[in-house]
Amino acid sequence: MNAPVSALETGLLDCGADFPILAQPVRGRRLAYLDNGATTQKPRVVIEALTQFYEQSNANIHRGVHWLSQHATDRYEAGREAVRRLLNAPSARDIIFTRGTTESINLVAQTWGLSLKPGDEILVTGMEHHSNIVPWQLLCERTGAVLRHARVLDDGQLDVEDFRSQLNSRTRLVGIAHVSNALGTINPVDELIRMAHGVGALALVDGAQAVAHARVDVQAMDCDFYAFSGHKIYGPTGIGALYVRGSILAGLPPWQGGGDMIRTVSFERSTWADGPQRFEAGTANIAGAVVLGTAIDYVMGIGLDRIAAHEAVLLAEATERMQALPGVRIVGTAPHKAGILSFLVDGIHPHDLGTILDTEGVAIRAGHHCAMPLMTRFGIPGTARASLALYNDSRDVDALVAGVQKAQKLFGVDR
Repeated sequence: MNAPVSALETGLLDCGADFPILAQPVRGRRLAYLDNGATTQKPRVVIEALTQFYEQSNANIHRGVHWLSQHATDRYEAGREAVRRLLNAPSARDIIFTRGTTESINLVAQTWGLSLKPGDEILVTGMEHHSNIVPWQLLCERTGAVLRHARVLDDGQLDVEDFRSQLNSRTRLVGIAHVSNALGTINPVDELIRMAHGVGALALVDGAQAVAHARVDVQAMDCDFYAFSGHKIYGPTGIGALYVRGSILAGLPPWQGGGDMIRTVSFERSTWADGPQRFEAGTANIAGAVVLGTAIDYVMGIGLDRIAAHEAVLLAEATERMQALPGVRIVGTAPHKAGILSFLVDGIHPHDLGTILDTEGVAIRAGHHCAMPLMTRFGIPGTARASLALYNDSRDVDALVAGVQKAQKLFGVDR
């Protein structure tokens, strides 16, 4: 077996200094932060942008005639334009700000979903996050529609033929993870969307684990809905976005009622604002939207192709080195993966492993990763998951491998 290629030796990226938290020791050790699938750390420019907004731009939006309100509105809408650029959406008016992927999917379920009738079907994949399962279950209970799912193969790929076979004239929508948060599998979304459209169904893509790791083009993909969370792409928590195809958005009923989503209100009836504003009732997370724009600018300034290349090298290194350890099983070996490495170690529960790794300054995720049906399919309670970001390097892989070896010695399973 050839020696693993070092991510540092490639000279692709060296961004760690941009992230102040990474200089903080944990348990007296250098922090090896490998829980990026849960949330990413924030670069200094994002942290400073949040402070700057409240120091220089804070005001409510879309409703004030004074300069500061107009200034804040301009910055908020600039954040929407940044999301449009990130996704290559046709228009910023196709972008709705939400709290994140979960809220985005619930928004679709509780607006478009109200059109479903008994016997209509929604098809998802067997690797979906709970956020792309539970909203549809609630909707099906309400409408009499049926939720179906396509199989996952032993290596973590979607069974595309099973997906195809379940599409029919009753299928109204397919919900697809762009990238599996539990396995790292990159789904062939373009192909799946074409299949869905072939039977007249709409396509929703959960992009939470994709937008920080590769270029996304909703026009080329031809999806009808695309959702993501800002905190997965180096932005703040509590902000995300939903792309809706313009022709669909125009016909969606309001989701929540209140201020800023109306055109007129009387005690007899109300009329609604156009475009995304119809779905952004109340005072928005204004700072979050502004600073999400800063995070997007940061990522696009580095280049998503460069980020993808860096993480691919690092994932290959981590996979090879972990597979070389006795008693380690990689869960999810699809040929097309993003920077997620899920694994089990013989004789050690993932939670125990995560605790031991923490003593070494290594942060991973242990559990079912909000993908319990997928864990059931593999017959396991959960996995240990190391997930990569643009600031990770070979030192983090070294720490991960050394921590696993320490755990094996402590549990007496190192042979």
